Amino acid sequence: MFYEKLEKYKVRCYLCAHYCIIANNRRGICGVRENENGTLYSLVYGKLISTNIDPIEKKPLFHFHPSSRSFSIATVGCNFKCRHCQNHDIAQYPRIHEDIPGESMTPRQVVDAAERAGCKSISYTYTEPTIFFEFAYDCAKLAHERGIKNVFVSNGYTSPEATRVIAPFLDGNNIDLKGNDEFYKMICGARLKPVLETIKLMKELGVWVEVTTLIIPSYNDSEEIINDIIEFIKSVDPGIPWHVTQFYPTYQLQDQPRSPLSTLRWVRDKGLDSGLKYVYEGNVPGEGREDTYCSKCGEVIIKRLGYQIVENKITSNSCYNCNNVINGVWG
Repeated sequence: MFYEKLEKYKVRCYLCAHYCIIANNRRGICGVRENENGTLYSLVYGKLISTNIDPIEKKPLFHFHPSSRSFSIATVGCNFKCRHCQNHDIAQYPRIHEDIPGESMTPRQVVDAAERAGCKSISYTYTEPTIFFEFAYDCAKLAHERGIKNVFVSNGYTSPEATRVIAPFLDGNNIDLKGNDEFYKMICGARLKPVLETIKLMKELGVWVEVTTLIIPSYNDSEEIINDIIEFIKSVDPGIPWHVTQFYPTYQLQDQPRSPLSTLRWVRDKGLDSGLKYVYEGNVPGEGREDTYCSKCGEVIIKRLGYQIVENKITSNSCYNCNNVINGVWG
């Protein structure tokens, strides 16, 4: 899906915002879409490198069917080259190796497994789901027929064309908003604008969106960058939950320490003070800033410890104390 033939057996892929022009017998930036004599093939259709059952809170999605379980799947490959990727062993695998590993599964087998496990949703995660779009799309359509929800955990580089195709079958999407344009170019091998456009378009098309920013000391924790992220989220919808998570050194980005708790708290407070309704600290369980507070009366309505829901006081979709509507998909 999502390519056009060019001269001399080249193709242009428009699955993601890189819009790769791929020569004959070469692969795109993602490493898993290959041009064979002018026909573009997915190398990862039905080749799953990881399957797990996760709490939905791990995605993280805090306002989407809390306490439910999600059947999580991934293939190898990614269209980003993030220097701090925590799943680099599978995301960057095709850049290092010729083979494409994975367990063969059909969409029906994936949906059957999710159903047997009592999962409320299927999450396309761990690597960028856009790069195994065709398989995710077939799974998502079948899942909806069975009453199972679909979730992307994404870098937001899905093209508008692909976004419009998947949106009718996509119920939730946690999208990383990593920093400014310089950060994207230097750390990820990408650009900022397509990510902003995807967040807006997903929201316009009715997909439940939450946003995550990993706070990396000296890279994306300046007041200017944080203010820009806050103002963008507000411009789309101040009810979008924003997860500000703690960085720890990994992969090729080990020149900075973990994000200080003081920085996470400063970012969270700034978001709330600026008008965002729901801002959460991530990777720091037990600090009390992963709980959901009513944006009107301030009462704790969902109390969390890590990925576990300790207490849930939402009545239908409202605060138990003041009946204020709490943005989300509560089921």
